[in-house]
Amino acid sequence: MNHISPSPMGGDAGGIDPVAGARDLGPAIAAAADEIERSQSIPEPLLTRIHDARLARILLPRSVGGDQVDPWTYLRAIEEISRHDGSVGWNLFVANSAALIAPFIPLPTAREIFADPRAWVAWGPPNQHKARAVAGGYRVSGEWHFASGCRQATWMGAHCAVIEPDGSARLNRFGRPTIRTLLFPRQHAEPIHDWNPIGMRGTASEGYRLTDLFVPEAYSGTREDPALRRDGGRLYAFTMPGLYAVGVAGVGFGIARAMLDGFIALAAEKAPRGLQRLADSPVVQADVARREAQLGAARAWLVEILRDVWAGADEVAPIDLAARVRVRLGCAHAISTAVEVADYVFKAAGTSAIFPGTPFERRFRDIHTLSQQIQSRDAHFEAVGRAMFNGDPDGVFL
Repeated sequence: MNHISPSPMGGDAGGIDPVAGARDLGPAIAAAADEIERSQSIPEPLLTRIHDARLARILLPRSVGGDQVDPWTYLRAIEEISRHDGSVGWNLFVANSAALIAPFIPLPTAREIFADPRAWVAWGPPNQHKARAVAGGYRVSGEWHFASGCRQATWMGAHCAVIEPDGSARLNRFGRPTIRTLLFPRQHAEPIHDWNPIGMRGTASEGYRLTDLFVPEAYSGTREDPALRRDGGRLYAFTMPGLYAVGVAGVGFGIARAMLDGFIALAAEKAPRGLQRLADSPVVQADVARREAQLGAARAWLVEILRDVWAGADEVAPIDLAARVRVRLGCAHAISTAVEVADYVFKAAGTSAIFPGTPFERRFRDIHTLSQQIQSRDAHFEAVGRAMFNGDPDGVFL
């Protein structure tokens, strides 16, 4: 790793409080939630206020103007945003996750991209498309999908396997095909308006198409190898997939928290036909107490894991397998717990949950869209269990 120190461009993140910034924006996010779902974009002046609060720069390195905060503060900020609208929380988790490419690209390129205070990078996950290595860079064609936040983006990316001029696959130091991230201004991507899901509609996680686009070498990087990371610091010792999972957990916590709060308020008023007020039912009282404990315990455990891993992390070396396993397990448990709490609320609220405009209906759709995303899959428990018993002989556990 070629370690560099934070630049004065980034300032001192010690005075940055993204949780307070998110909390201050809560009422404005809630007020815009219907428009966000309808238009599938974050309207003005809310978008400007999000940038002013630096909420897309929480994980960005200080060397390029970011705030580089610890992961449990990031978790709380994403949760706070998501209490008011899951789509905004999701888009900001994705924007911060994409900002993690900055330590893997040349410093002048990163500074060029993020010198804009409204910089926002969006991309879709890797797929079968390949980039052809040519003189000075790469040429790439293809389609990518699930590019959350692309309508707010200033830059976009494409993750590609690389084909050398002789037709061979470029391999990384582990002997596997390398995946390179190519970055380009958003206007070079042709949008594919294909985002019509049941939930998280406001994320506009739509597709985009590239046609024989040339991307210079300087606007690319390989995020799969921690040894290639330029910036030091404990934050970047965490793996990128691990920090992705922290963001999804924050969105899940925020949605579930808002639903549970909404049900507590409903129970204080609602008396189902022929029954006592919900708040007076011992069954409801016990169930709500259990769900409160579930949600709080899952959050507390994840924060404990993140703090412990942070305390033991090196400034340069990536966290070890045991730490990666703990982060993955804490996030998987957090996400599944949030979905479980949301399911309880939706059922317990009865017909009060099925109509638009309630605290429940959109959030129920949103959290069940979240539950289908790769970070939420149950297979993560299998991967953790396998690593606990057998280690990671293939070196692929993330």
